[in-house]
Amino acid sequence: MKNYTDIKDFYNLFETVQKAEIFEDQKTMVDAIPLFSIDEIEKKYEEEKNHSDFDLKEFVLQNFFLEQLSENENDSLRNKLPIKEHIKKLWNRLTKTAYEERGTLLGLPKPYIVPGGRFIEFFYWDSYFVMLGLQVSGNIEMMKNIVENCSYLIMNYGFVPNASRSYFLSRSQPPYFSLMLDLIYESTNDEKIYSQYFETLEKEYQFWMSGIEDLEKGKAVKRVLKTNEGDILNRYYDNENLPRPESYLIDVKDFETSNNQEFYRNVRAACESGWDFSSRWFEDGENIGTIYTLELAQVDVNCLLWHLETTLAKASRLNEKFDFEEKYQSLADKRKSNIDKYFWDEESKIYRDYNFIKNKKTQSEHIASLYPLFIKLSGNQQAEEMSQRISEKFLHSGGLVTTTKQTGQQWDFPNAWAPNQWIGYVAMKNYGFDDLAEQIKNNWSKNVERVYNNTGKLMEKYNAVDVKSIAGGGEYPNQDGFGWTNGVYLKMNN
Repeated sequence: MKNYTDIKDFYNLFETVQKAEIFEDQKTMVDAIPLFSIDEIEKKYEEEKNHSDFDLKEFVLQNFFLEQLSENENDSLRNKLPIKEHIKKLWNRLTKTAYEERGTLLGLPKPYIVPGGRFIEFFYWDSYFVMLGLQVSGNIEMMKNIVENCSYLIMNYGFVPNASRSYFLSRSQPPYFSLMLDLIYESTNDEKIYSQYFETLEKEYQFWMSGIEDLEKGKAVKRVLKTNEGDILNRYYDNENLPRPESYLIDVKDFETSNNQEFYRNVRAACESGWDFSSRWFEDGENIGTIYTLELAQVDVNCLLWHLETTLAKASRLNEKFDFEEKYQSLADKRKSNIDKYFWDEESKIYRDYNFIKNKKTQSEHIASLYPLFIKLSGNQQAEEMSQRISEKFLHSGGLVTTTKQTGQQWDFPNAWAPNQWIGYVAMKNYGFDDLAEQIKNNWSKNVERVYNNTGKLMEKYNAVDVKSIAGGGEYPNQDGFGWTNGVYLKMNN
């Protein structure tokens, strides 16, 4: 039985609040905690809404508690400490617990680190990059907490939701759980971590492969697809084809510019990638109305699933399930050849996403093309070519940009995001391009330090080109905190 609040249980009130824009941020209402039962609030709303003196905002404030991270909590920390000490102090401030469900917030068995700013819940792929910094800080217990929370979500819901909110129960995020186990192993040298979470790994894999038994060539079911040649690949997806509750009005307005009846699902699928939003997902490369995420097999998710398959093979061996080891290793080997076959563009010497409907690679040039190097899947010649593309097209004075296209979307040029700096740094290190790796590290780290020295803040994203400014774009202002920036900065500069 669910104890969390489901937005659908009070949709009339919710929709009215979002359309009225009584809060600056559409996330405020979906994170609000009901002070009374939802049935009671709904009944009261229906009775009072037509009264001449009815005040919608006042009604919400009387019936819900609005939970936000207080901005001035951080003021006492600002500009007083060197950056690394500041980050280590921030871990405590960003630590939260949710032993019981509160409103839309899902319960979790262990404490966790939140990103910061408007993000006051547990996020899936953010947590991997947070763990990099926790590793440097020697906080192995919190790293294990993160893994345990992910396992709890997978075992209870079948997957790790985008974040620990009931309105995210229709999608996940890039599947980093197996990479999290690698970080624990690196920190403890105890291989038992893989066999301990074997069942969890299998369950997450089943989520991503669900529907495979119903596949026809050239078709997709949920997150899995079969190409015209009969090869299996994966894509990002979301179960719902409705406006996102946390960005309701934005989605409704954007829908008006689109002819696509699956527009909302395409938007949500892009959110599962973590890249919300980018020209990478737009068929015309410019406008969200042309979003076609569902037509694509993406290079990053397929690389992460290769890692999950190889981790399952390793966990099977440790559990002496040798037939399972053979099965998962075979799946990983097949996926490796498919990654090369469908994502490597021999003409432009870069990895691209693959449009399985039109049987061709996409035009977008983006930093996720580094994933095959990040997990050591590329050949040396491909890695050499990719290092040149990175130098020519992606590396700027403030770090690696996300795409080569400027659209005003936050996952586009000129923004530099912490996860991509780490992926780029490791990718270059893996193939011996140490000078380029150092350049990536130094360019981005100096940018982070500059903003910190000027503002006392660590930001969600940075401008890689105009290093006198702070990054912009997207559906909300740049956020302060900030989990993955803290983690990647500490790890790179350890």
